[in-house]
Amino acid sequence: MKRAFSLVLLLVIWLFVFSALSIDARKYHTKKTKTHKNKKHKNNPAPAPAPLPDSSVFSILSFGAKANGVSDDSKALVSAWKSACKVIGGVVAIPSEFKFLIKPVTLQGPCMPNLVLQIDGTLLAPPKIGSWAKSNLYQWINFKWLQNFTIQGTGTADGQGSNWWCSSQVNKALRFYSSYNVTVRDISIVNSPLCHLKFDNSKGVKVENVTISAPEDSPNTDGIHLQNSQDVEIMHSDIGTGDDCVSIQTGCSNIHVHHINCGPGHGISLGGLGKDKSTACVSNILVENIVMQNTLYGARIKTWQGGIGSVKNVTFSNIQVSDVKVPITIDQYYCDKNQCKNQTGAVAISGVKFDQIIGTYLVQPIHLACSSSVPCTDVDLISIQLEPSINNKHGFQRELCWNSYGKSLGPLAPSSMDYCVRSGSEFVKRISKSHDISCL
Repeated sequence: MKRAFSLVLLLVIWLFVFSALSIDARKYHTKKTKTHKNKKHKNNPAPAPAPLPDSSVFSILSFGAKANGVSDDSKALVSAWKSACKVIGGVVAIPSEFKFLIKPVTLQGPCMPNLVLQIDGTLLAPPKIGSWAKSNLYQWINFKWLQNFTIQGTGTADGQGSNWWCSSQVNKALRFYSSYNVTVRDISIVNSPLCHLKFDNSKGVKVENVTISAPEDSPNTDGIHLQNSQDVEIMHSDIGTGDDCVSIQTGCSNIHVHHINCGPGHGISLGGLGKDKSTACVSNILVENIVMQNTLYGARIKTWQGGIGSVKNVTFSNIQVSDVKVPITIDQYYCDKNQCKNQTGAVAISGVKFDQIIGTYLVQPIHLACSSSVPCTDVDLISIQLEPSINNKHGFQRELCWNSYGKSLGPLAPSSMDYCVRSGSEFVKRISKSHDISCL
């Protein structure tokens, strides 16, 4: 009996010990498993939720654009514009790798602030003149009544203007009218039927890092055309067309043009001003740090006979010219046809500086043809260094200087330019100022 009791007691003790060991083993296994899971979670975090779509971006593709370069996508562009116009910071998106045929349209405000036209694809104008409505012959894409607006992107606006160049019709590619605080940057504008980028009655304009191009023989294809606009900065851009790289017309003031590569084309011009005896007022213009190559003119002011008004406080500074036909020009006998009628009145020109114009010319170093009745005053020639180009094949012309008053400073080349400007009397200045009254 005692032996049986001892066996039962031993069995109970053994079961107790076995149970305790099993519990410890399970605890140890559980701890290892939890540690393993924690490490795995730490090294491989769960993926973040997918971002919500940007409700301020309106792609032209979402409004039915075919994007094949043949179908008319004008309505899709206008619809995307109207939607983005209602949103603060709205973006009209022209996606890359697509071509959109756009017939003449007007994209107008007022819109909510900070509207953006993001051009990463290609906008194409209708190539055939007959496909343009008569009411829209003067501009392709017309922007008006906008504030705090930006055009930007890596894309292109292609005017497909070759059919227009042999036509008497006129047309502008991108035109801004009555707009404020406008920026155009990074895009390319090519082959406009006429002027590529025009600002009319606008203020607070910035153009930066744009490329504008058209063939050298494409007529009247100005790069950037300013009229009745103030507080404009044009910078760090490449412009080569069949006419002026930058054209500054009447009603412009506080214009700064700098770091531009210009050519081919007709240089950077003020005018023509005073056509048909009209009043022209231009002031406070600074053109500096420019490279011009193979252009017809360099720094130029041109006015028609018979006009009234004034051009004053103009500086052309640090301009590198290479094979430019006439680098420095004031022409108060401007005429765009074979012969123009002689007239006595003229737009008064005063306070003009040509400073550090350096490089080579193909025809004539300087051409100052001021009005016989209204002399140019305070015209300064400073550190001009111009040499005849080795690429000239038809001979050179001597400098022409007529009725221009001012002073020359620093070494001038050719040295004969010292005689281009004369010391002006108070009588001469009074004559000039008497024609400035209309601009006060």
